[in-house]
Amino acid sequence: MSIRIKNIFSDIPQELSNEHFETIFRNENIKLERIISDGHISPGEKWYDQDFDEWVLVLSGKAILSFENKTKDIILNPGDYIMIKAHEKHRVKYTDLGEKTIWLTLHIK
Repeated sequence: MSIRIKNIFSDIPQELSNEHFETIFRNENIKLERIISDGHISPGEKWYDQDFDEWVLVLSGKAILSFENKTKDIILNPGDYIMIKAHEKHRVKYTDLGEKTIWLTLHIK
């Protein structure tokens, strides 16, 4: 098996009509994913209610998350990370319009 080197900041699509999702690694218990947002938010009033824990790190840009059971939004700047527990209902309220928001997420069953 050859070792392949990639850069998390390479191959960024210029135009994004939808968020860009890229699976970096996956097995039966975890999925590591790069997400690129460009002003994208959760559609309508949709709340994500996931069956897995999700660790989220913002690498560039900015994001604001809302949680159904919290009154205060969570602002994430580059370098900020958060653990979202399974079935903790949340939504993306804002992503940066001036700079693409690059997320690294780890889904854990």
